[in-house]
Amino acid sequence: MANLIPVDAKSKILTPSTTDMAQDQQYLTFLLNGDMYAFAILHVKEILEYGKVTQVPMMPDYIQGIINLRGEVVPVVNLARRFYLKPQEVNKKTCVVIIEVTNEDHHQDLGVMVDSVSEVIEISDQLMRPAPNFGTKIRTEFIRGMAQLEDEFVIILAEDKVLSVEELAMMEQVKEQNELAR
Repeated sequence: MANLIPVDAKSKILTPSTTDMAQDQQYLTFLLNGDMYAFAILHVKEILEYGKVTQVPMMPDYIQGIINLRGEVVPVVNLARRFYLKPQEVNKKTCVVIIEVTNEDHHQDLGVMVDSVSEVIEISDQLMRPAPNFGTKIRTEFIRGMAQLEDEFVIILAEDKVLSVEELAMMEQVKEQNELAR
């Protein structure tokens, strides 16, 4: 419950204090090479069990391939490879998280291959810390922030920066070529 403080002692009008205005945000946590990462839940459209992914020739190493999602071609990024980490073997816990990436006026659904999905958690803005300039395995511009939950850190990813504009354009070209091939 928010603490209420009077704005004006005479009027007895109550408003939330500014410290209580910080919103808790929800994040989908997942594991990648034993480390915990998260996407803002607002960008997550769905979670799929890893299945048939069609490889596309001449794509960057981190593009696992494409999937057919209800008639739409969706590129799948192997997030471990994208971060230059050693990919784990695909197993029954491997998932594809469908996220919506927005760049200017363009929306792109993108599958992100992760080792396993953990849970949806709430993290207060007050617990968020900026990405450190050292000690992370991935580029700092990919990190929106970090939060410590009990005894481990969660790396909150910036969905819109995990892929650059040029890479999004390349994925759009693949999508268009596949639509023309139908």
